[in-house]
Amino acid sequence: MSDGAPGVAATNVIDDMSIDDLNQYVTFKVGGETFAAPMAPVQEIIRVPDAVRVPLAPTHLVGLANLRGHVLPIVSLRQIFNLPDVQNDELTRAVVIDLGTPMGFVVDCVTSVVSIEPDQLEPSDTLSEAGRSELISGVIKGVDQDMIMLVDFAKLIERAFAEIHRATGATLGDAAHRPVDSGDEDLLSDEMQLVSFVVENQEYAIPIASVQEIVQAPEQVIQVPDGPEALVGIMTLRNRLLPLVSLRHLFALPERALSATDRVVVVNLNEVSVGLVMDRVSEVLRVPDGLVDEMPPIMARGGESDITAICRLGDGVRLVSVIAPERLFDLTVLNHIGESQAHAKEQDMAGVDTIDGGNADESQVVVFRLGAAEFGVPIDSVQEIVRVPEALTRVPKSPEFVEGVINLRGSVLAVIDQRRRFGLDSVERSDRQRIMVYLLNGTRTGFIVDSVAEVMKIPHSAIEESPRLSVEQAKLIRRVANLQQSKRLVMMIEPDQLLEADEIEALHEMAA
Repeated sequence: MSDGAPGVAATNVIDDMSIDDLNQYVTFKVGGETFAAPMAPVQEIIRVPDAVRVPLAPTHLVGLANLRGHVLPIVSLRQIFNLPDVQNDELTRAVVIDLGTPMGFVVDCVTSVVSIEPDQLEPSDTLSEAGRSELISGVIKGVDQDMIMLVDFAKLIERAFAEIHRATGATLGDAAHRPVDSGDEDLLSDEMQLVSFVVENQEYAIPIASVQEIVQAPEQVIQVPDGPEALVGIMTLRNRLLPLVSLRHLFALPERALSATDRVVVVNLNEVSVGLVMDRVSEVLRVPDGLVDEMPPIMARGGESDITAICRLGDGVRLVSVIAPERLFDLTVLNHIGESQAHAKEQDMAGVDTIDGGNADESQVVVFRLGAAEFGVPIDSVQEIVRVPEALTRVPKSPEFVEGVINLRGSVLAVIDQRRRFGLDSVERSDRQRIMVYLLNGTRTGFIVDSVAEVMKIPHSAIEESPRLSVEQAKLIRRVANLQQSKRLVMMIEPDQLLEADEIEALHEMAA
């Protein structure tokens, strides 16, 4: 292909072309200067995709994007060249270069593809001392009377991620061959079970096996003198003290005051229970292994990344970063938190009977809301919790009590409106609504609820028999959790009573 004039036409041709000529170079502009790269390592040239920002990543890393099922790091050449940022426009492109791991480099525009004769190339050592750069391997002359600088992307990547190279010794080729270590055992199973949450409008997740419970952030916390910077304080959780750690601080995100809308995810790290403060909890996910990519080692910081994997959901549009909680803290911080926790227990909890004696004394439940009422179901009865799609598909001749069906990873899931089942007024669909999925007599069934509030541990001493108000109610809600300290009543639902036997049979027939 001959060199084309800069502009949209040339760029559109390049976007769709397949290139294998070794003497061809793609030329592009960054900050008004023209540069070139050999076409051999160029996989493709694409419009700049939406990217998910990675906490504590280098400033020149725009984020991670999904490129046809694969996680693609997006890097700003303007940042690497110390040029001011500009808004992406119709001409902005990402040049995808594969030197072991594909990476997308954002350029102002792609101008052309040119064929170069050997005598048009001059090595960089022919340049004057002032014009030399380790990122420039040579100069192309005689193209449109311009002198085009040839970028050495191997050196550019090495310098851009020099700190990571020093810390880990990783090369770009390591990503495809990195063995799964003991911290990545969940990646070896058929699927990952995760609790997803949001911090500063970015979605993350923690393996559900690491989550003890999820509670609302308290109105007040106990301040710990000389505590770690990330330590917000200590809260009381059912007669035990829990240190609260800010994910915003750990991820170097803008700090803000603790609010009642925040949620605390309680995890256990090295015998120390820690509450991770986040903006809100999204849902419980079950993600097949085929939709999970390991975090490329080039993205790790300090030899080990807090983020172990990226989940590609919603046909790759939604990227969820999986966090390993044990990697969020170093041993010194954990020890400090543990000491603070133990000291606080000695000082404030002397003589108090705690319910930390084990699972025999408490039940772990998922709490959801319908209007102002709160209901709880055992966590092991919940298969997963997913968002409500924009529209449910109504199946002809389906049972009247079925609101519609959705496609849940290739399987048809019947969805029932929990409000309708409980004889409550209908409400408009909202972003807070969720579908709670149960396995009822072998049939997976989803129930729409107004919102999922939290996962919590309720001591058996707080659970009492429910008043019998009707036959149906007596079967469905046998017990009530009376949380006197927080002045809450949580009605405990028996999931196997959500549907009658004939209704389950009707679902079987519909599935068949």
